[in-house]
Amino acid sequence: MLRYFIQKVHHRRFLAKPRVVVCVPSGITSVEQRAVEEATISAGARAAFIIEEPMAAAIGAGLPIHEPRGNMVVDIGGGTTEVAVISLGGVVTSTSVRVGGDELDEAIIQFVKKEFSVALGERTAEAIKLAVGSAFPTADEMIAEIKGRDLVSGLPKTIHVTSEEMNAIIDAVKNTLDRCPPELSADIMDKGVVLTGGGALLKGLDERLKHETGMPIHIADQPLSCVAIGSGKCLEEFEVLKRVLVSSNRR
Repeated sequence: MLRYFIQKVHHRRFLAKPRVVVCVPSGITSVEQRAVEEATISAGARAAFIIEEPMAAAIGAGLPIHEPRGNMVVDIGGGTTEVAVISLGGVVTSTSVRVGGDELDEAIIQFVKKEFSVALGERTAEAIKLAVGSAFPTADEMIAEIKGRDLVSGLPKTIHVTSEEMNAIIDAVKNTLDRCPPELSADIMDKGVVLTGGGALLKGLDERLKHETGMPIHIADQPLSCVAIGSGKCLEEFEVLKRVLVSSNRR
């Protein structure tokens, strides 16, 4: 996949190979990091620079990461959720949990299978999540009509589900706040927490986090694109990228 994208944007033979920025979960091991770097270089990159996803998300969301105050970002992706407190261009403390949008889709598939004996595909489960999924009780009950395969008869079947039915994500936010230095906690209490990633679009998630933590919660302007925008800014401003990498190496 990496080779395909590199060749698509770098189709001239005599141009120098491109530099590539790869965003990885903050909980990645050194072995996994080396594997990512080697895979990127073997795919045709001149050099591979690894930055943590919450750092890229914070840059993409426009947070003042180089200022001497605390910035907290929660990036909810497909496979992992990254929670980090960032100050002076570095990650002060972070938590990475292997729970994201894919886990929510799988939970919907298992729920419908158990309650209605209907098999759903991943795309249908995601559509249900976007249509009626909510992390916090809503005033109006939402109903979605979904189509799947009846596990008993094997025939197509249509059912209706409501929005009745995140604890790992909530716990990760609380654990990160517990490890945050008191002076940075005060900054976060004033400025709030920024949500990025596709999971930030889940209805009621901001209200749920606000209820659980007592802090202001803000959703980034372009939550789906924050990590990509942040990594792009790093490539455009190479000195910024080097400072981010130096801060990460110090950890």
